[in-house]
Amino acid sequence: MARIVVGGFQAEINSFYPRRTTFADFIDVLGRPYDAEAPVSLDEIRRTNWGIGGFCDEAVTLGHELVFTTWAIAQPAADVEDEAFDALCGHIVTGIQAALPADAVYLCLHGAMVTESHEDGDGEILRRVRAAVGDIPVVATLDLHANVTAEMVDLATALIVYRTYPHIDMADCGRQAARLLDGILRTGHAPAKAFRKIPFLIPPVWQCTTIEPARSIYAALAARQAPPLLSLSFAEGFPASDIYECGPAVLAYAQDQASAQAAADALHDLILSREADFAGRIYAPAEAVREAARLYDGRPVILADTQDNPGGGGSSDTVGVLKALVDAGAEDAALAILHDPAAAAAAHAARVGAELELALGAKMGDGRETPLVARFTVEAISDGIVTGKGPMMRGQTMRLGRTALLRTGGIRIVVASARMQPYDQEVLRHLGLDPAAQKILVLKSSVHFRNDFQDMAAAVLVVDSPGFNITDPRHFPYRRLRPDVRIAPRGHGL
Repeated sequence: MARIVVGGFQAEINSFYPRRTTFADFIDVLGRPYDAEAPVSLDEIRRTNWGIGGFCDEAVTLGHELVFTTWAIAQPAADVEDEAFDALCGHIVTGIQAALPADAVYLCLHGAMVTESHEDGDGEILRRVRAAVGDIPVVATLDLHANVTAEMVDLATALIVYRTYPHIDMADCGRQAARLLDGILRTGHAPAKAFRKIPFLIPPVWQCTTIEPARSIYAALAARQAPPLLSLSFAEGFPASDIYECGPAVLAYAQDQASAQAAADALHDLILSREADFAGRIYAPAEAVREAARLYDGRPVILADTQDNPGGGGSSDTVGVLKALVDAGAEDAALAILHDPAAAAAAHAARVGAELELALGAKMGDGRETPLVARFTVEAISDGIVTGKGPMMRGQTMRLGRTALLRTGGIRIVVASARMQPYDQEVLRHLGLDPAAQKILVLKSSVHFRNDFQDMAAAVLVVDSPGFNITDPRHFPYRRLRPDVRIAPRGHGL
């Protein structure tokens, strides 16, 4: 039995969002709030679909002793303030030092963290942890959208990346990390490693692993993983992080250096061969509404409001698609989730059945939009505490804050006090709104909605409406990005 210290914290940074990430933002709105005095328990963690949940569950099954430090997550925003980063990193390092002597460390990281003082926030976490523990194994799991850096690879014994987007395999990734670490501890040998950067950026909406080309690439990746290859990963990157090493990467770990190099090179070449395929059709809002009406066959047509996806740093309060629905006189249409704490508070104060005149949304935008001013009926209210039932969020708690279902004409809007994408149908259902009964369903999400909504849909249309989660990286005003990376796929427009 080995003594393994576990912890970590996550922030996916959109450098172009108008507000930095503070310590107060490290509240797990997808579970319990971060609390240094009363942290989440190991039993709670093991029940989640997070990487740390799968790691802990597998490590305990393998007979290891775990010492928990801390884990927290923030919704995507701009750079993490130094005070928040130093405090959370300090909790991890202090916890590790208190647990020494230990045999290994596991960290649940994101891989796209940027701070006020560190372009590579995850690399800095690994640097501080490595300084505290010396040469013992340090293994971490990373999000599929990680911007993996050379320093991260050098400092970690191994990095394991999610393979699905939507991220339904987070816990499975953690279990894989636990098995890999168990092998390292049993043999006493660290694996050989190989690292390749991909020379182009991939818009997140086209990183989806249920569609091409990512579907085929990840299938090929999985088929190649067999001894002497121990782990093979493709991190698709997060283009909204303005750092030098932004972009996709390939990681391979094997029993020998030649096998690691060969696997990394083969996957690198496969990805390059599919470069032009990381693109697709994007609709203007009015065009999307018209096309949805044409495609409706008794099942809802989903409009993915990708550029306002809070999971990528969107404000979740733009109203371009909502106004297109109103202008078209849409019936049996719904939108989720619009972030407007003031509107949610007004609905709670007025109670169900009341009619309100509201200026809805467009409170945090870039000035290109004005709120939707209309009369709304309050159809339902809730405390916003929702338990997921879909593949990605099953059994996990989502905290939306005060939430309301508002209706104007034939359009219903889920309005919440917290900024969160609609991961799960229960976000609508807990308010009495059946997503399958809608003709048009607007979801402020890029891809994660697909885990629980796609199977019910007649079609999914990606919509080009204003927002900070810009689809086309050519529109980001980069300052730090290395000059030799292609910002758009070669030979194909977006």
